[in-house]
Amino acid sequence: MQEISGLIACEECDAIHRRQALDHNEAALCSCCGAELERDMSSYSKRALPLTLAGLIMYIIANIFPVVEMKLQGIVSRTTLMGSVSTLSAEGMPLVAFLVLVTTILFPLMQLLILAYLLGSINRTEHLPAFNLLARLAQTLRPWSMVEVFLLGTIVTFVKLTSMATVLPGAALWAFGILTILLAAVFSFNPRYIWQVASLKKGEKQNADG
Repeated sequence: MQEISGLIACEECDAIHRRQALDHNEAALCSCCGAELERDMSSYSKRALPLTLAGLIMYIIANIFPVVEMKLQGIVSRTTLMGSVSTLSAEGMPLVAFLVLVTTILFPLMQLLILAYLLGSINRTEHLPAFNLLARLAQTLRPWSMVEVFLLGTIVTFVKLTSMATVLPGAALWAFGILTILLAAVFSFNPRYIWQVASLKKGEKQNADG
């Protein structure tokens, strides 16, 4: 979204509209293509920050505990997500191991930490270091976080392995399922709205001080 003197440019078709005052949870749509121009975000930070913190807790559980436990001929095998990355690298698939590392471990963690920082600092009126850079980074990383893809692949593998061995879902698998839902809830709104929420909070404080 580009804002120029109270005007808004649609990100989909570049049509120019004049900004309108929005009521609670109301959204403005482009009259040309129907894309969402902006949405009232007055209550966004109240919901997003607890969901982000819960996502961090689920992320820790998902990376500490085993994803699955497999029993075959009396031999019990357990693996964590990081253990899977190490195994892929040791088996001669370093590229696949790297992709799993960045898309299911590094990028989701970076997103959660950045969002926790931004949402936790929204109520401050002073300038925060790298606020704009981190907000842009959160939006850039969004398509590259593939926790849901990993979860789907794990479930498919889990179902196939049940015909050959006794396979039990680990705590990490359940945590990944919850994390996927939490991330979907947190990113149900575009990260660019963080700027809108920050401006709204800053304006409210300045009016109260004045």
